[in-house]
Amino acid sequence: MDILFLLVPLSVILVLAVLGVLWWTIYTGQFEDIEAEGERILQDD
Repeated sequence: MDILFLLVPLSVILVLAVLGVLWWTIYTGQFEDIEAEGERILQDD
């Protein structure tokens, strides 16, 4: 039972960290043009 006092806050922190990273990637435009990166590796330059 004592381990829950450690695991619950750690899981909340982990969820907040994942949501923060997801918000950051969306905010900085990482997902603006996902088709271009797939096409870029197929082109011979």
